[in-house]
Amino acid sequence: MPPDLPAQPIALVRMPAKGRGTAWEIRHRFATDTRSDFNDGWGTLDQAAVEVPSSPETTVIEESVRTILSGNDSPDIAFDLSINPYRGCEHGCIYCFARPTHSYLNLSPGLDFETRIIAKRNAAELLRKAFASRSYEPLPLNLGSATDAYQPVERRLRITRAVVEVLAEHRHAFSVITKSALIERDLDLLVPMAAERLAAAYVSITTLDPVLARAMEPRAAAPHRRLRTIETLAKAGVPVGVSVSPVIPFLNEPEIERILAAAASAGATSAFSIVLRLPWEVNPLFQQWLQQHVPEKAERIMARVREMRAGRDNDATFGRRMTGVGVWADLLRQRFEKTAARLGLNRARVDLDLSRFRRPNASEHSAQGNLF
Repeated sequence: MPPDLPAQPIALVRMPAKGRGTAWEIRHRFATDTRSDFNDGWGTLDQAAVEVPSSPETTVIEESVRTILSGNDSPDIAFDLSINPYRGCEHGCIYCFARPTHSYLNLSPGLDFETRIIAKRNAAELLRKAFASRSYEPLPLNLGSATDAYQPVERRLRITRAVVEVLAEHRHAFSVITKSALIERDLDLLVPMAAERLAAAYVSITTLDPVLARAMEPRAAAPHRRLRTIETLAKAGVPVGVSVSPVIPFLNEPEIERILAAAASAGATSAFSIVLRLPWEVNPLFQQWLQQHVPEKAERIMARVREMRAGRDNDATFGRRMTGVGVWADLLRQRFEKTAARLGLNRARVDLDLSRFRRPNASEHSAQGNLF
């Protein structure tokens, strides 16, 4: 366990339901109550451990938030501002570094994170208001950096679509990262923006193995579908890169070269990679997942993770949290860089044009405001 997370047993946890990354409603770090499993002598614990629970439905909670732009002060990240139209993510990726953010909502970073989704219904309105401020200056902006902006609920709510419409209207450059083919829906907005160096996309591909993908990222697009999305974006003229993240030793790490080759073949022109991060509650969730899905590799995987994290399960230090440290981290970096160079994926990220930003005038903003 990491020293920054209160110790708690990884005890009775049911196998995840179909289409969910975990069934564990793990107690979050701000919780004041304590619960433990009780052996009643009737074999209840043994039975519960092997039961496959019914898949819980997704609950979408629509909220009006106060702000939509988040600043970034990390030197590890290539953007200064981010927009996340949703909190929580139905994709259910077990390794997601954003899971602990549900703790601030008094919700579990486990099952709640992928079944109780907060939708920021006034996101586009707030963005237009931010752009109208005289103090606002355009900065590199990313859409969907924490939770996927094109997760399943977006098909119905179209909040991300509304945000991209505002970005297009005011010619604000942005990048977007996703695991979803739903981004193809917005090509009518992305293509003309890309033609003016106002938009770039990145598709995250963790594995080419559909079985592993279904276990790690149960409701994200299948690997072959993400490759087709790269191809679709590239052929439409949208610059597209691939994120091979997170790299997990002995699990998807052997696939690095094959993923890069497949992405390059599909039309990707750049690539980046981040090693596995296990902040806060992600650590016990991920370790429990290893025991359920790949118990024969679990100890070996965690030993290598700790080797890259200076002996800890997680290291949040700027400058090394994305890459890790030590011999093995260096070997991973060399493999990635040499393969990317061979495939022509070692190009710099697209230099988006922030000079084209068009601030809303006062009368335009007032008229828009009257619509809400």
